[in-house]
Amino acid sequence: MGRGGRAKERDGPERRCIVTGETAPKPGLIRFVVGPEGGVVPDILGKLPGRGMYVTADRAVIEAVKPAQFARAAKGKVTLPAGLADEIERQLARRVIETISLARKAGGAICGFEKVKGWLAGSATVRALLQASDGSVRGKDKLWTPTGARYFDCLTSTELGLAFGRQSVIHAALASGGLGDRVVEEAARLKGLRANVGGEGATGKDTEAK
Repeated sequence: MGRGGRAKERDGPERRCIVTGETAPKPGLIRFVVGPEGGVVPDILGKLPGRGMYVTADRAVIEAVKPAQFARAAKGKVTLPAGLADEIERQLARRVIETISLARKAGGAICGFEKVKGWLAGSATVRALLQASDGSVRGKDKLWTPTGARYFDCLTSTELGLAFGRQSVIHAALASGGLGDRVVEEAARLKGLRANVGGEGATGKDTEAK
């Protein structure tokens, strides 16, 4: 089945990427600020004080950013830490896992093939279908993304398991609502940092409890 989804999550404030020069809604960008000692700091939650600088949530773009571009945006000297894209990916993955966990506790997220299939076939309004990047392609293809929902395979089975308090999870689904929207927003950014995760390399086995 097709992996449907909207290209743009929702309208809202826009910012200009300091690397590409393109303007885009804030949810598709990573905000940065300059720390007290002049180091560039990723602000995943968008709440740190200071002048915000924005870069497209894409690994190639983030890896291409130069200290001079941050310095120009910050109007002062800055230092750029090594491994910036990896650190952003780590923070985003943790954020996605934590938000899925909150949705689960609120009754807005389920896991397991049969439960997810029931949601997809029933009357539940599904916001997103989540499948582990290392799950088997054959097993994942047995489920489908409802019209208007999003599909993500940017988490591993272990990471999805953490969100549900299990050792491993392959299939999960999110209900529509505030937490579901937050997961979709953060997962879309994580997907940009993990462009090569999933796809043809997903050859693992479906080992989660059904």
